[in-house]
Order: sequence, then structure tokens, then C-alpha cells
Amino acid sequence: MRKPTSVTRRDFLKLSAGSVAALGLALADIPGFTKLLEAAVSEVPVIWLQAGTCSGCSVSVLNTVSPKIQNILIDQVVPGKHISLGYHATIMAGQGDQVIEAMYDIAIQNKGGFVLVAEGAFSMKDEGIYCEIGERADQGITALEHLTTLGQDALAVLALGTCASYGGIPAAQPNPTGCQGVGDVFAETGIQTPLVNIPGCPPHPDWFVGTLASILIGGLDSVELDSEKRPTAFFAETVHDRCERRGNFDSDTFAKKLGEDGCLYELGCKGPVTHADCPTRLWNNNTSWCVATNSPCIGCASLEFPDGVSPVYDKIPLMTLEDKIAIGVAGGVVLAGGAALAKKAIG
Repeated sequence: MRKPTSVTRRDFLKLSAGSVAALGLALADIPGFTKLLEAAVSEVPVIWLQAGTCSGCSVSVLNTVSPKIQNILIDQVVPGKHISLGYHATIMAGQGDQVIEAMYDIAIQNKGGFVLVAEGAFSMKDEGIYCEIGERADQGITALEHLTTLGQDALAVLALGTCASYGGIPAAQPNPTGCQGVGDVFAETGIQTPLVNIPGCPPHPDWFVGTLASILIGGLDSVELDSEKRPTAFFAETVHDRCERRGNFDSDTFAKKLGEDGCLYELGCKGPVTHADCPTRLWNNNTSWCVATNSPCIGCASLEFPDGVSPVYDKIPLMTLEDKIAIGVAGGVVLAGGAALAKKAIG
């Protein structure tokens, strides 16, 4: 089996300092930042579990820019001084029983001290037999069993992507395999391990890197979460709040067909009910984002995606939008300009 790969302490410190500054987390201002990061680098392994997923979340994170994924996973090893990605089925070279055994060895040896990343939704129907990863005594091991066994012993669990956070596409109706997000699985099984949801289909790599770095450096308490267990550093505001076309909305300038200038609300934009910082963070190394390319926000980071924000190009139902604004269901806070938005929706 391939040994866990790592980055030198010096390189990681330099790259991470630049990354957190770009993320706006002000982690470099934490007293003893360097020592905290050094300790985190040498002590916390990561197990990455994939269940009902297209692997798009992994692809997105693998495209992280600062630090680049090759800096994290390939650079020269300094024995005992590394971030250890102990298990990731998509990118690891090992296969079969040996890697499953190695994954559990990591969990046992680092009980309460490893981070579990869960990607994809988890089948609950018929005890989870519709998604299995590896075998034990010639019997398949369900992803559900892996999640509950590893999850109860982890320092924290990061539910990466909307599928892992809330069920996402695998949990869409009719949901024949009974897929659920990690939070619902933990609620049903009684697991109390701290959980952080990082939704998005896929999530922005900064959302993952920034959250994990915060946990490793400042501990779990350094990550402020909203009522849906999302990091407020990335999900405090709606897409609508910071959209570059917000002025078009306020002036009643709406596009009537795709490709036209103006607010895309009439063409089904779900920005008013979706919490994410896409308009200011941008995607593809700060290149662009959905609305900038004349596509309505489809609400992929919403806890109701996809059923609750479909059809994609239909305007949000008026009463539903008014209700969301009034009670703050979209993210636990009343939207900025909510009264004006409700008035437009009703009118």
C-alpha cells in the first residue's frame, strides 16, 4: 500500500499562510499561529470516505489553488511532520482489503484525533446495503457502517458537498435507497461527533480548505457555524445579497430570456434562497461564477437542492419565497432587503 503523502512543514506553512489570508479568515492574527499550525500539521490525519457521490466534490477540491493539491499530497516528505491523507479511494494507489484495514488502523491509533471527510449521501434503506465499500469475512461493508463506526471516533466530521450535507441528488424523490445526509444519519444513530456541513454541488475548494485549516489550527471552536452547521465565513449571506446584478433587481430590470442583461430572478435564479459567497469568491481561480456567465443560480448549496429549488428555470413560487424571507428558513437570518424582495415576489 502506498504510504500517506505529505508536504514539507516549511512549504505548507508558507502556502497555508497565503491561503488563509486569501480566504479572509484572519488566521495569521491568532497568537502563536505558526506553532499551532506546526502542531496541526504533525498530528491530524484525514480519512476521506466516499458514498453515494459522483466524485465531483473530490474533483473540485483537487483543483484548489492555494495551496495546490500537488503541494499538499506529493511534495517531499519530512518524517513525522506532515498532513496525512490516510484514505481516499479515488486518488490512492492501494486497493482491496489492505486499504480498508489501513483505514481502520488510522482510526484506532488516532481515536478522537482524526478528521473524517464524508462525501456523498448515505443509503439508509435495508440497513444501507445499496452502497458497500470493501468486505469483511466475504460480506460487503456498507458505507453506512463505515460512517457510523468511523464517525463516532473522529475529532470532527466534515460533510463535503450537498449530498453529504443534506442528501442532495441521491435523496431526490423518489429516493429508492433511502439516502440521507450525514446530519440525518447521526440524528438517527445517536452519534454526537461535531459535524460541519460544507454544501455545494460541487463545493468551492476554498470552503473545504479554509474550514479544515481552521479546525487544524484553532480547534473546532474556531469555526463559527450557522443553524444548518455551515461555516459562517462562507455561508453567512445569500447569493442575492452580494450578486453583481442586485442593482438590476432593485430597479426592476429583469432579463426575459437567457443571455440578456438584467436580474435573472424571472428566469429561475435561486440566489435569494441560497447561502454562499460565490459572487465575491468566484470560481476557477477567481475567474467567474454562474450569474456572470448569464446562468441563474440553481441553488446547489441550498439544503433543499434539488427538489425544493426545481424546476431550474422556473421563478421561485411567490408564496414560498415570501415565507422563506419572513421566517428566515433559507439560512436562519432574515435576508437583507427582504421586505422589498417579498413585495416584488407578491407583485
